[in-house]
Amino acid sequence: MKNILKLLIYSVLAIFFVSCGSTKNTKEKIFDKTNQEWNNNTQDDIPFEVGIASYYSSVFEGKATASGEIYSGSELTAAHKTLPFGTIVKVRNLKNNKSVVVRINDRGPSKTERVIDLSYRAAEILDMIRDGIVKVEIIIIKK
Repeated sequence: MKNILKLLIYSVLAIFFVSCGSTKNTKEKIFDKTNQEWNNNTQDDIPFEVGIASYYSSVFEGKATASGEIYSGSELTAAHKTLPFGTIVKVRNLKNNKSVVVRINDRGPSKTERVIDLSYRAAEILDMIRDGIVKVEIIIIKK
């Protein structure tokens, strides 16, 4: 009876620890898949805003954003002055027509002439790393 109780406790603990594993990779895969779908759906895109985009410096890596999330340059996120956290927007580089879908999780940019601050990965996708800032259009996908 004692061995059965130990086995039961160990089984419950094993299930608990396995179920507590990180889902970060799964979320990223789902978001990446969704990103591709949203990027391909361009028929009804109505610009919400047009202006200058910049991207986060590496000094922000690992620091808390205004939403409380930790900034990671490898995620597809952005800062906007007024859009609610969690808003999904499509950002299109007007210089080369490349676009990326990002989630708003921070406030900014601090410079008044800029409309959005992108994560490093999003800036790579838009091919704006060399330029540093580019003119973009922002389209709200989901508020």
